[in-house]
Amino acid sequence: MSRGSRERVSNAASGSAKPRTLRCAIYTRVSTDQGLEQDFNSLDAQREACAAYIRSQAQEGWILIQTPYDDGGYSGGNLDRPALKALLEAVAAKRIDVIVVYKVDRLTRSLADFAKLVDAFDAAGVSFISITQSFNTTTSMGRLTLNMLLSFAQFEREVTGERIRDKIAASKKKGIWVGGVVPLGYRVVDRKLVVDEPEAKTVRFIFDHYLELGSLGALIDELRQKGIVTRVRTLATGRVIGGVPFTRGPLAYILKNGMYLGQINHGPNSYPGEHAAIVDRDVFDAVQVKLAAQAAASGYRRSPSDALLTGKLYDHLGRPMTPSHAVKGGVRYRYYISRAPTDGAAAIVRLPAPDVEEAVLKALADAVDLKGASATISAKGARANTEDPIAGRLTSVGTLVERVNVRPGAIEIELVDDAADTNRAETIVVPWCKPPSRVQREVILPAKGQSEDPRAMSSDTRSRLLFAIAIARRWMEDLAVGRVESIDVLAAREGRSARSVTMLLSLAFLAPDLVKAIVDNRLPRGVGLTSLVDLPSVWGKQWKALGLLALI
Repeated sequence: MSRGSRERVSNAASGSAKPRTLRCAIYTRVSTDQGLEQDFNSLDAQREACAAYIRSQAQEGWILIQTPYDDGGYSGGNLDRPALKALLEAVAAKRIDVIVVYKVDRLTRSLADFAKLVDAFDAAGVSFISITQSFNTTTSMGRLTLNMLLSFAQFEREVTGERIRDKIAASKKKGIWVGGVVPLGYRVVDRKLVVDEPEAKTVRFIFDHYLELGSLGALIDELRQKGIVTRVRTLATGRVIGGVPFTRGPLAYILKNGMYLGQINHGPNSYPGEHAAIVDRDVFDAVQVKLAAQAAASGYRRSPSDALLTGKLYDHLGRPMTPSHAVKGGVRYRYYISRAPTDGAAAIVRLPAPDVEEAVLKALADAVDLKGASATISAKGARANTEDPIAGRLTSVGTLVERVNVRPGAIEIELVDDAADTNRAETIVVPWCKPPSRVQREVILPAKGQSEDPRAMSSDTRSRLLFAIAIARRWMEDLAVGRVESIDVLAAREGRSARSVTMLLSLAFLAPDLVKAIVDNRLPRGVGLTSLVDLPSVWGKQWKALGLLALI
């Protein structure tokens, strides 16, 4: 019994003339729906015992509310029960003062769930009574007793689950079908699987035509052309599912299902079943071989690598550089990274792959005569095969380049002997520096004599400016197309003064390059909304009025 209940009951029995009325609700539950069709079932027995207990407390002001809260066929391992949800709604609405159950495990068998329920009951001032177990949750000993009871209830539920799993495993080892979704091609008669011949023809058709066509995609097209769809099933809720075209997943499941050989599946194992086979062993084995071959082929199918300098690029210390990549914001960035030094004396070199490759390809295009070669290289890249440009670039670099060394301030490209003889050069040296990792933004500085803060305007200021410009352009469009008749009408619509609207409308006439500078965050700190409103209409004079002479 909770604290609130003890206080109410104590007050009722303390000698007052008339005890306070306590509205009592009975909650009953049974785990299975077996026997619920009887005239007097387990739920009725629980409710009758609880009602008798409530009547015995009538002198304390206890009265039974007639709303039934019965969960027949629901497990106590979770709180997903319709009657329990209705009971909690009534508790939250303060329509109940006392909850009465036959045993505490009728409410829940989980310690964690019971803690949640007790918190909800205490928050609403609702008491909780188990008529066959005496405990008081307001004392430490009562809570210990309750936790012990719930621990045993949870232990019983787990042991029951283990016993059921062991029984299922033993039944399947004997080939007994223990329930579940009935496979296509079978139906259940007296709790046993029997062959449904019309559906069995569909299963054999799927197996035979997969061997003929050789792919799931072609099989899907074939089934759709013949109008073959999945089985139509009606769920216990009355919902009808199925009757749709087959997709890749269900077809693959059918083709791998050993039940069509007359077997019972249990995890990775299969046992001889009591039901008849639909597919011959030879056909089934041939299908598994083809499925395995296709899976292996798809596993080895890789996209062509776009790292053109793999095995040819070396850093300034002569260490080989291998391709790598990083993904940020859904964008893939490629790099070449030098091998980590064994002594730790030198740092790892990281170079952006597109920049290095473009420099090498441009140098080859400028310096190498490719007459008679099987590939041509342009300044933008290389192409040996218009159908596969990546393969063409790899072929070109592999044919012409022996080694690429990245030196401080330059790239050295060592050509293979044939290319060097043809072009009278063994090595091509081109100036190159690693681009900065961060793009430097050039801030437009004010004219001399004014504030020369080299930092760009803050992000908040930039956001307010862009928002105000967008509003001004929308208002100008409303005036231009006649959606509003005048500035006064616009001001009334927006809840502003006419002067405020007029000042913001001037932002619609800002110079395009000035707006672009705001978007690019190139304006310096000190330029804000106040300095941008009511600028001259001439765009060049706007820069001058702001003291920004860089773009004039």
